[in-house]
Amino acid sequence: MFERLGAVQMDSVNVLVRAHYLPFFSRLGPYDRTLLDTYVYEDQEAFEYWGHEASLVHAELHPLFRFRMSGDHQWSEMRRWSVEQQKLIDEIHTTVMERGPLSARELDGSSNKGPWWGWGNTKRSLEHLYYRGRVGAFRRGNFEKVYCDPAHVLSAAVLAMPTPTPADAMVALLEWAARAHGVGTAGDLADYFRFPITPTRALLEEMAGSGLLERVTIDGWKDPAYRHPDAKLPRRVDACALVSPFDSVMWERSRIERLYGFEYRIEIYVPPPKRTYGYYVLPFLLGDRYVGRVDLKAERTKSQLLVQAAWAEPGVDKKEVAARLAGELRAMTDWLGLDDVVVKQRGNLAAALRGAAR
Repeated sequence: MFERLGAVQMDSVNVLVRAHYLPFFSRLGPYDRTLLDTYVYEDQEAFEYWGHEASLVHAELHPLFRFRMSGDHQWSEMRRWSVEQQKLIDEIHTTVMERGPLSARELDGSSNKGPWWGWGNTKRSLEHLYYRGRVGAFRRGNFEKVYCDPAHVLSAAVLAMPTPTPADAMVALLEWAARAHGVGTAGDLADYFRFPITPTRALLEEMAGSGLLERVTIDGWKDPAYRHPDAKLPRRVDACALVSPFDSVMWERSRIERLYGFEYRIEIYVPPPKRTYGYYVLPFLLGDRYVGRVDLKAERTKSQLLVQAAWAEPGVDKKEVAARLAGELRAMTDWLGLDDVVVKQRGNLAAALRGAAR
């Protein structure tokens, strides 16, 4: 599954479970989360880097991201700051290579924080080195980011792989994005690994001309699209899944609207009085439609999966949706090691879901 997706987004929000664990639950059902940790950090089959956003990226893609590592930093303020602080950055790099793995807290121990997410100069230096690929990173304890020699998180075989040209790397990554999505516009495929749209369009046309992708026209889409040759149209879709807002299928919101007629906005950063659906809302996919959404929280002290709100999409059979959703919530409860599902009364699906959950 990791080979199919190429990258899985990470996020620090832990109101339910860390974001990178959820895409595998959505597709595979309850699984042993330690298998993913082993796959990434012990078997070195994936590494942390800026894939989409902060992501776990398949190790095979490391050479393809080296052009990003050697290019300009995506944040203009970081570009300016890194030029001014090159001596400090080099000193911290030497320290990590000699004494690492080390967290920013262990390196600095300072409470003096800067304006970027509370980052001080040590943390900024480490993140610059990480973006450049000069240090690697992994997680320990309570999701604390630890910086290290890249050889600590990447195999010698991966580090020895040849570096392609930037154009060849982008072509390979766009093919990976097309394989993951199946079909998408230039904007959809550019967003997967956060590429600028202008060079992406030109490369996709070249890829279509060479047979790597197929140009297609989709009813209702104003922009042309590209289909990966391996993408198949099944006779039927039997999906039944709670989907993370950080899942790759949800990355490009306009694609979700075009495919499913489903509008989604993550409301974590919206002030509570202005939220429509809730804080950490997972869409519910049933068959080939998004039929509802639930605001979930793992209430660990009470061993409960708390459904803070449940909403059905217009025109769906609420009784059927509630019955199928209750089964997924029970599976998630067991997977998270919790005891009960508790459904609050907010949302137009809440009453039916309470009954189904009972």
